[in-house]
Amino acid sequence: MADWDIRKLQILRTLRERGTVTATAEALHMTPSAVSQQLTNLSRQLGVELLQAHGRRVRLTDAARLVLRHAEAVFEQLERADAELAAHIRGEAGEVRVGAFSTAVPALVVPAVTALRGTHPGIAVRVREAEAQEAYELLAAGEVDLALSLAAQAPSAVDPRFTRVPLLADPLDVALPGDHPLARAERLRLADLAAEPWIFGGSGPWSDITRGACEAAGFRPHQGHAASGWPAILAMVEAGMGVALVPRMAAVPRDGVVMREPHADRPVRHVVAAVRKGAEEAPAIATVLTALRAAAEGRAAAPAPEHAQRGRPV
Repeated sequence: MADWDIRKLQILRTLRERGTVTATAEALHMTPSAVSQQLTNLSRQLGVELLQAHGRRVRLTDAARLVLRHAEAVFEQLERADAELAAHIRGEAGEVRVGAFSTAVPALVVPAVTALRGTHPGIAVRVREAEAQEAYELLAAGEVDLALSLAAQAPSAVDPRFTRVPLLADPLDVALPGDHPLARAERLRLADLAAEPWIFGGSGPWSDITRGACEAAGFRPHQGHAASGWPAILAMVEAGMGVALVPRMAAVPRDGVVMREPHADRPVRHVVAAVRKGAEEAPAIATVLTALRAAAEGRAAAPAPEHAQRGRPV
């Protein structure tokens, strides 16, 4: 029987995800030579070639992909074993590390943590703010236990490493200058703003979300200005430099800016939570997930803010 070494299999899986020996070494806090040596030893132990030279890089052989396909079930079972052991040793006490994108922290994570203080004081939640894509990288590397991200940035739903949990469809409102002719129109559609300069990031998830929402409404937005931070975006809107889509979770009061809920289009962004496959059975992680679901349900059930319904300045 082949000699299966879990640590070496983890190195091989990381190489598949990162693409190069150097990137694998950085992710695992190893030297490139140590990574190469460990994979050479694993190849010898299993009796198959795992890597092929491909220019200056290496690529996985068919045998390596076969090995990893079976190893994923092993990793999942080990996560389940860790979860059961934690339940046996600590019950519901423990520490859960949460990685979340910026607007999810005050809107979802903080309410969940506040609720847990009253119901599960033995669970400590450590929060790490991270961009949507980075949250998954931290989860895969074992640096967080639970990641909050956007569905548009998430790995495939069939990715064997993660279990995904939909949390919230966050509505997108239109930010208009207070003196805009349509700021108090009875009904506003995104298509009514097709000729306006739009303000959004030059790349990344928010650029994709804005472009996608406008294209679904029948037009391609003209990017008048590029910005990624909400204070900068809203400041430019207030100054009359353009209009923007703003997620309701990120909206903050600002003089001279009117937030309107689009009448027909009503675009949303989808917020999801993810854990490593099998880890959802750990009591502490399951409890934090439940608290996040409750926070998301409370937010979804709340009526639209008055400013988003009637077009009042915020």
